[in-house]
Amino acid sequence: MKTLLFLSTAYVAMTLVANPAQAADATAPTPDVAGREGSAGLTEVVVTATRSPQPETRIGQSVTVLDEKTIVASQGVTLTDILEEAPSVAYSRNGGPGTAATVNIRGAEGQHTVVVVDGVKLNDPSSTQGGFNFGNLLIGDIGRIEILRGAQSTLWGSQAIGGVVNVVTREPQAPFEATADAEVGARDTAYLRAGVGGLGERLSWRLAGAYYSTDGFSAYKLGKEDDGYHNGGVSGRVRLAITDNVSAEARSVWSKGRTDIDGFNVDSAEVGRTEELVAYLGLNAALLDGRFKNRLAYAYTDTDRENVDPVRTAAPVTFDAAGQNRRWEYQGSFALSDTWNATFGVESERARMRTRSPSVAQPNPAFIRGRVGLDSAYLQVQGVIADGLTITGGVRHDDHDTYGGKSLGQAAVAWSLNDGATVLRASFGQGFRAPGLYELFSEFGNTTLAPESFDAWDAGIRHRFAEGVSVSATYFHRDADNEIRFNSCNIGTTDPLCAPRGVSRFGYYLNVQKTQAQGVELEGSAKIGERLSLKANYTWTEALNDSGANRGKQLTRRPEHMGFAQATYDWPIGLSTAIAARYAGRTFNNDANTIAVSDYVVVDLRATYPIREGLEVYGRVENLFDEDYQTILNFGTPDRGAFVGLRARF
Repeated sequence: MKTLLFLSTAYVAMTLVANPAQAADATAPTPDVAGREGSAGLTEVVVTATRSPQPETRIGQSVTVLDEKTIVASQGVTLTDILEEAPSVAYSRNGGPGTAATVNIRGAEGQHTVVVVDGVKLNDPSSTQGGFNFGNLLIGDIGRIEILRGAQSTLWGSQAIGGVVNVVTREPQAPFEATADAEVGARDTAYLRAGVGGLGERLSWRLAGAYYSTDGFSAYKLGKEDDGYHNGGVSGRVRLAITDNVSAEARSVWSKGRTDIDGFNVDSAEVGRTEELVAYLGLNAALLDGRFKNRLAYAYTDTDRENVDPVRTAAPVTFDAAGQNRRWEYQGSFALSDTWNATFGVESERARMRTRSPSVAQPNPAFIRGRVGLDSAYLQVQGVIADGLTITGGVRHDDHDTYGGKSLGQAAVAWSLNDGATVLRASFGQGFRAPGLYELFSEFGNTTLAPESFDAWDAGIRHRFAEGVSVSATYFHRDADNEIRFNSCNIGTTDPLCAPRGVSRFGYYLNVQKTQAQGVELEGSAKIGERLSLKANYTWTEALNDSGANRGKQLTRRPEHMGFAQATYDWPIGLSTAIAARYAGRTFNNDANTIAVSDYVVVDLRATYPIREGLEVYGRVENLFDEDYQTILNFGTPDRGAFVGLRARF
């Protein structure tokens, strides 16, 4: 890895010496993770992989781009509704919308996926193992989603082992615009969304709000009472061009949700409340006639969670936690020549959390608190070494308060042939994840934990035929060491970590596992005539425990086989209809693979019809054949439900 970076840098230096005029005419890509420059050609530009807009044919990593048209057509409500259409993405949820939801990419753990909204990482420091809960993130005013698969720690930090989900809210496209969506349907569900914005010569802005409410269904599969969910939120962004080369921007997303939750295999009156705030301030400057672009930013996230059981009158609060993350960062991009670019940056992150679990015996315990600092620097060089052949090499160094310094590398190659009709890709990335604050300092914490480490690589091909047909295939492999799991304490144990400071506990976090994952992703799409569009994907994932008594066993809640298929037909009268099916294979609910969860197929039917320009009616039937299925054993899933809505664009 270091050799590759050295050779790449040496080549760049020689190019600059030999071709100074060529370098002077080059323009660096804008270091803007929100994807501003890619808005005109979303299907051809990828932002996430290099943290700067790049043509799809130059990206060596595996990326799925979901543009606004795709998102709107899906009629999805939660982010997981649309993520499950992508290859290698599996999810599990403890009930309906609002309950805890985990996304696994290529068989990795949920905490190994980094979630980014408008350039701000969302992973909650106070959550178990520091993962992001997808349960409260609704589609709302989202204009673009990118799913980057594989280890990506070089540019995105130590948690980006399974992949990165980059969410970009809508940007204004006209001097003044307004949008409104209203939807009602099964289980007394209502979803209202609205937004306004404007694009001017110097100022662009957008403000949006949404409210979602449903009576839901029982989170406990055999429960008798419904568990509802209510969520309200706003988002906004503004960008001011101070001069032709300097701009300032601010973005923010806020939401507050309330969900009814059930106990373990029992109905419960317990309620969970979550409030999340994401904020970003940035200053952008282009120097040297656009060759040297810079971004200086401050990002802040705040997640507050509380569970309340009204039946427990003496101590109604059962769980109380909060996590904050403050991040200062500088990112630059420099056009070394018209075919070589360097992306580099420094980051300083400060995370803290507090958590407690009150009981009847101790209704007001003190908060357990923890904090950590992480300083990082990274460099990535990308360039064309032959016609259509692009290489990328990068290194990252993290300096953790507790675990000291760690350096990582990443490399990728993309070879575009036949004028971009065929692209060969390959990438290698190292991963490193320091234990999260909850794993270290909570009531189940263990301050002796070691970091997790990963090596991952993939290789694939994509080919587009002249007839509007596109196919791709990718093989991936990942090795993991020192993975952290919850270790239960048995009655009568003499393990000193089961009773730290003389106080017994149910268990603690421990480095206990090596894992290995490999698989194949197949994708295809076709445009048949003017009216019929087809797309499908299939993923085979072998995600196995590679250590201990359960070596060779499938990791819990990881389907070996997954698939998605959709057919869309545009009728001459303007009506558009689509039928979509997703398949998840059998999973296991325990490490020994003795408790299985059956495979399932869920089919949805969707339709839209334009009433007039800027106004359309849409509807869908979810779970058309009323499939009885589970993503987690004994937790409920929605039965058949019909929804109808009205969408307006002004």
